[in-house]
Amino acid sequence: MSKKTVTLEQIGSAIRREESQQATLIGLKLNKLHRRSTLEDTPAVRGMIAKVAHLVKVVEG
Repeated sequence: MSKKTVTLEQIGSAIRREESQQATLIGLKLNKLHRRSTLEDTPAVRGMIAKVAHLVKVVEG
């Protein structure tokens, strides 16, 4: 059985954001605009996405 994944794209800059938000972006393997990252869909990853929801978007496909 394949694991579910979620693909994210960074759409907002981490400049002038709280350190915790910058660290969350690094944890999501994002650190520059328009970078994409595919991660396993877990509750921990969903929580990280919620923390920086204004800086990332979930990409379909």
